[in-house]
Amino acid sequence: MNKKKAVFLDRDGTIVVHEPYVSSPNQLKLLPNVAEGIRLFKEHGYLAIVVTNQSGVARGLFSEERLMLIHKKLMSMLKDEGVDLDDIYYCPHHREGIIEQYRLECDCRKPKPKMLLDAAKKHNIDLTQSLMVGDSVEFDMQTGKNAGCTSILIKNGCADDTNSNSISGIDYVVRDLLEAARIFTKS
Repeated sequence: MNKKKAVFLDRDGTIVVHEPYVSSPNQLKLLPNVAEGIRLFKEHGYLAIVVTNQSGVARGLFSEERLMLIHKKLMSMLKDEGVDLDDIYYCPHHREGIIEQYRLECDCRKPKPKMLLDAAKKHNIDLTQSLMVGDSVEFDMQTGKNAGCTSILIKNGCADDTNSNSISGIDYVVRDLLEAARIFTKS
C-alpha cells in the first residue's frame, strides 16, 4: 500500500487566532486564508491533521470534554468553509500541571514527535514527504524536524520573535497557510 503525505497543522496561531488557553468554542476565530490553504493541500493529496499542545487541561483551565467541544466547533467552522480535517491529536499534559492525571513528562508534548508518529502509523503516512506547519520555532519547527518532516514557520505576528533565518529546523517561512499550500502544490 502506498504511503500518504500529510500536512500537520498547529492549532493556535496557525489555524485559529492565538488566544492564550482557549477554553470555550466561542473564542475560536479562523485566521485569514486557512480554509483555502487546507483545501489546496487536500486537493493535492495531503491529509490535514492538527497536532496541538493543550496544557490548559493539565493546568485545570478546562477539561478534556471542553477541549472536545472546542475541536468539534473547529471542525464545524472549517466544514462551513468547505474543508474537512482528517484528524486532530492533542497533548493535555504538562509537568507543572495541577490536575494529577495530566501532571507528567510525556512523550506527546511538542517538540517531541509522538503525535506525528501516532498519526503516521494510524493513517499510513510517509513523514519524509510530509509537512509540519506552525507558528512556534521551539515547538512546531522542532517537532517537524524530530519527526523527519519539512518545517514551515508562519510569521503572523504571533510567531516567536526570533531571526528565523538563523535557526536550524526551519525550511520555509510564510505569512499564512495559503502561502505554504501554494509553495507545496505549485498552485
